[in-house]
Order: sequence, then C-alpha cells, then structure tokens
Amino acid sequence: DGLEHLPRDGRFLLVGNHTQSGTEAFLIPYVVRRELGTLVRPLTDRAFSRMPAPAADLLAACGATVGAPESARELMRHDQPILVFPGGGREIGKFKGEENTLNWRGRAGFARIAAEHDYPIVPAGLIGGDDVYRSFTTRDGAWGRFSASLSNRLAGKPDMAMPLVRGIGPTMVPRPQRMYLRFAEPIDPTRPAGVAADEWADTVKARTQRSLEAVLAQLLEIRGTDPYRHLNPLAWRDAIQP
Repeated sequence: DGLEHLPRDGRFLLVGNHTQSGTEAFLIPYVVRRELGTLVRPLTDRAFSRMPAPAADLLAACGATVGAPESARELMRHDQPILVFPGGGREIGKFKGEENTLNWRGRAGFARIAAEHDYPIVPAGLIGGDDVYRSFTTRDGAWGRFSASLSNRLAGKPDMAMPLVRGIGPTMVPRPQRMYLRFAEPIDPTRPAGVAADEWADTVKARTQRSLEAVLAQLLEIRGTDPYRHLNPLAWRDAIQP
C-alpha cells in the first residue's frame, strides 16, 4: 500500500531494503509501473556489466543500470524514477538475527545526489523476502568469521560475508512467503541555506532510514496478525488484503 505517495510526474528516488530473496528488486518496479505506467530504473552493483549474459540481460530488460553517481545524475536530469538499495550486496546476506534490518553504514551517497537535484525520496519497505531462506549461522560464529575472512581475501570486502541458509526443511528449495510492500510519504531533500552539503546528506540519510525502519516495523505488525499469511497457495488470489 501507499501507492498514493508516489509522485505522479515520475520524478522520485525509491529507497528500499534488500532481502535474501532479492524479490524487492523485481516487485517494487513492477508495482510502480503497474500504478504509473513508468519504467523504474534500478541502480545495480558496479559488476553489473561483467555479469553472465542471462542475469545481465534480465536486469537490463528491467531497466537496470550501473549504480554510480554519474548514472544517477543522468537519470535525474531526465526526470526518471530510480530505485536504489543503499545497503547494497552486504545487506543481502542476513545472518541469524539480522532479518528485516538495514545495513547502511557509510552509505549516504543517495541522499547527497537527491539533494543536489531536489529529487523527492520515497522509502519502499518489503517484508517476507528474508524468510524465503533462513540463516542458521551467526555473524560472530565460526562460519561468519571464516566467510568474512574469505570475502576480505578475495574481494577486499569483509562486510560481504555470506551466511549458510536453508529453504524448506534442510533443502535450498525456496520457502513460499507472502510479501508485504509499503511506500512511505516522500521526503523532501532540499538543502536549507547555510547547511553544509555533507551535513545535510547525513541528515537526509538518517531521516530516510528512520522512515524505512518504521515501515518495516509496521509491516511486521501487519504480518503478525494476517490470517492469510500461511494460506494454501491455491487460495492466495482470494486473500488480496488481510
């Protein structure tokens, strides 16, 4: 819900939370396009251009482009709706106890560019993606430390450690989950006179993070009382809303 918060002119920056399933990267653009008839441009990892053909082609077909400042600025100059996940890849690997949380340490670039172009920010929170696979390892456990060390050695990124996960039972078969998506009220990133750019970027980032965390908390509460959450998949079409 919250589709009424999407600016009708399509000029806005969607800021979402990454989950282990990656569902949000496809569901958010789909819902926005269905509402506004406009293609959303997701900003992806810089390794996008080096991805194998099927994956790269799928992302390109969805309007994705490399997540670099110059890409975002060019899209904003053309008033395109943009989707970004400030946590990046490190927010996908959720260790036990980290489900439905944000990991935005040192990530304020989206707020800085939005302020430069007076681009409204619309937080978009999704719950359900972190339950498709469930981690059974902790970040400070033996596997978490080994994974962080390996990630640091191979890519120089210790924060890209990946947990051991399971789907249905002990398998990697995805666990069917009902998804809950909400768009929050737009955040005006216009910088007041006399406020330094870096200081304002941190302020906008913090405001966006608080808004998105509030959305996630609201959706968890809705899911907790949803009588259709575990409904047989054959009857899901009869359970549009709780």
